[in-house]
Amino acid sequence: MEWLFEPFAVSFVQRALWGGVLVSLMCALAGTWVVLRGMAFIGDAMSHGMLPGVALASLLGGSPLLGAALSAGAMAAGVTALSRSSRVSQDTVIGLVFAGMLAAGVIIVSRSQSFAVDLTGLLFGDVLAVRASDLRYLAVALLLAAALAAAGHRAFVALAFDERKARTLGLRPAAAQALLLALVTLAMVASFHVVGTLLVFGLLIAPPAAAALWARRIPLIMLGAALGGSAATVAGLVISWHARTAAGATIAAVAVGLFFVSAAASRLLRRPFPSAPSSVAVERPAS
Repeated sequence: MEWLFEPFAVSFVQRALWGGVLVSLMCALAGTWVVLRGMAFIGDAMSHGMLPGVALASLLGGSPLLGAALSAGAMAAGVTALSRSSRVSQDTVIGLVFAGMLAAGVIIVSRSQSFAVDLTGLLFGDVLAVRASDLRYLAVALLLAAALAAAGHRAFVALAFDERKARTLGLRPAAAQALLLALVTLAMVASFHVVGTLLVFGLLIAPPAAAALWARRIPLIMLGAALGGSAATVAGLVISWHARTAAGATIAAVAVGLFFVSAAASRLLRRPFPSAPSSVAVERPAS
């Protein structure tokens, strides 16, 4: 078993492990609602929507993290505002804002020739470069995400399964949607410098989707997603150490792989007997 523990004898791999676990916990809180509400597109769009803020901050010599936060916040606010006032669907609004933000980012990048390395780090991250200060920042972000998830839990449940009932109960679906977007934005912004904007999407979607195949209650889905993301972090770091592959990409690939394994196992274990009816009722997760 020495090969399993060998990577974690190095301090920067230890920090990468803790960073990946914190990111997994945060993505479990936000990603569960993204999966249950079918909001995968907003997660993908948000990961690209941070590009103009990061590029502009780098161009002006500012903080890329602050730029990412401002850019993602602007995108979330734009989607919320346009969804309320526009007659087009929310998916269309997200697509329009996403295309506009991505175009703005590419235009900003095209004005400088010094972004090649920075953009590689932005897109794919550098989990092995996590510092102690990054861990403190991630811990604070996780506490804030937990507070948002707890505050909006009842409204999120109603919003996920029956928006009309949420309105009847006086839970203000529009405000709940805005709070949910804030939770997703926080998870994306806090995590992008660890696993990158493209790869954080894998941790946001794959572990909750895998857990939702087995659990019916929302807290159990979140717990399963947290455990799955943490397991993907450990396995990804071990594989990347021995195979000499990119650590962040390997973690995300393992997370996606675990989903397919979980889906296959769920299908095999829950396959009906030959005499059973062909249609099987699907139950909604409970809160």
